[in-house]
Amino acid sequence: MPRQGQSVESCIVTEFKKKVGDKVAVGDVLFSYETDKASFDEESKVEGTVLACFYSENDEIPCLSNVMVIGEPGESFEEFAPASGAAAPAPAPSETVQAQVVEEGKAVAAEPEYGNAAAVPGAPVSPRARKLAREKGIDPELVAGSGPGGRVIARDIEAAQGAPLSGLAKAIAGAGGWQAPLRGSGPGGMVKGSDLKEWTPAQTSDGDFTVEKMSNMRKLIAKSMYNSLQNSAQLTHMLGADARTIQALRKKAKKALEEGRIDANITINDFVCYAVIKALQKFPKVNSHCLGDSMRIFNTVNLGCAVDTERGLMVPCIPHAEKLDITSLSKALKKVADDCKKGSINPDLLSAEAASFTVSNLGGFGVEWFTPVINIPQSGILGVGTIVPRPKDIGGGVIAFVPYLGLSLTYDHRALDGGEATRFLKQVAVEIETLDVEF
Repeated sequence: MPRQGQSVESCIVTEFKKKVGDKVAVGDVLFSYETDKASFDEESKVEGTVLACFYSENDEIPCLSNVMVIGEPGESFEEFAPASGAAAPAPAPSETVQAQVVEEGKAVAAEPEYGNAAAVPGAPVSPRARKLAREKGIDPELVAGSGPGGRVIARDIEAAQGAPLSGLAKAIAGAGGWQAPLRGSGPGGMVKGSDLKEWTPAQTSDGDFTVEKMSNMRKLIAKSMYNSLQNSAQLTHMLGADARTIQALRKKAKKALEEGRIDANITINDFVCYAVIKALQKFPKVNSHCLGDSMRIFNTVNLGCAVDTERGLMVPCIPHAEKLDITSLSKALKKVADDCKKGSINPDLLSAEAASFTVSNLGGFGVEWFTPVINIPQSGILGVGTIVPRPKDIGGGVIAFVPYLGLSLTYDHRALDGGEATRFLKQVAVEIETLDVEF
C-alpha cells in the first residue's frame, strides 16, 4: 500500500480490479484505494499471476503493508503475508479474507470464512429480524429464512444457534457493531476474534424509509465535523460588505481576459480570497492554530478553500498564498479545485494542519449567511454568501440599494476574543470594498 503523503498512515481499498488467478501485465490496475479524501489507482509494476490477496474491499490498510502477491503459479507467498513483518501490521478483524492460493496454474480459493448451506444468499430480511440479528451478533445472511419466499424473519434469528465465542470474540462483540458466523475457525468451530464481521446495514427499502450505508469518505467527514464541534468553542459573527468594487473588478478582469492581457478567468471568489489574505496579514492571531494551551501563529498565509465534489467536501490548501498576485491566486484556486474533483489532489494539501485559515463559499447556491464549521486546529473559517441588494446611505441624505456580500466568520473563542474576531471580519469587508487591482 503506497504512502500518499507524509500525513497519511492508512488507506481504504475501495475496489479490487484483479483477483487471485488473474494474469497481470505491467500497467494493469490492481486495485483502487482512497486516503482521507483523495482516490488513486495502484498499477502493477511487473507481469505475472496474482498468487494471493490479503485483504478485502473496504478494509483499512496501513501504508507500506503488502496487499497482494504477484508471481508464477506454484511459488510460495507466505513470507509476504502482512502478519509476517513488523513493517506490515496484521489487518483488523473486520472482513479480512484468507489468502487464496494458485497451484499448478489454477486458482483455488481458501475455505469460505462464513457460510451456511441452508441459507439463501441475498434472501430478504425483515426489519425486525435485522434488528434482532444485530442485537444477538448474528449475520442474517447466514440464516435460512422460513418466511414467504425464503424471507428471514425474527423467529429464524431466535432459532439460529451459533458456535461458542472465544473470550476475545466475546469482548469485541460486546462492544457492539460486530456479527459472528455460525461456525468459526477455532477448535470445534469456535468463533475467534478474527472471525467477527463488522456489521454494515445493507441498503433496504421497507415501508416508508431506506437504510443506506455511508461511504468511507462520508464517515471521515462526519467524524471530522463531530470532532471539531466537540473540541472547540465555536462562535459565528456575520457582517455584510459592499460588493460594488469587486463587481467592477470582475468586469475589468473579464475584459482583460477577452483582450488577452491576462490568462485566468478571475472570479468574485478569487477577489474575496485575495482580500482575506490581506486581512490575515494585518491580524496574525486569526491566521493560527489553537493547540489547547498554546497557539501556532503563522508568518505565512496557507489558505484553505472548501471544494464541493461528488465524493464529498474537500479542503485543499494553497501554501504561501500571500506571495501570489490575483492572477496567480486564481490559477492556484482553480487547480486545487480541479485536482479535488479528479481525485488527484496531493493528500498533504488536504491535511487540516496544512492550512492556517479556510474560506468556504456558498454564494453560488444562493446562501446569504451560514455557520461554517472550523477545520481544527485552525482558529477560524470564513463563510462567503451570495450578493443581494440592501439599502445604504450613500450620502447627501440619499438611501439607495447597493449589492452586499454576506460574510460569516466562525472562530474558536479559546483562541480569539469577540472583539478581535469582529475587527478582523470588518477588515475583510474593508479590503473587499477598497480592493485595488491592475490588469
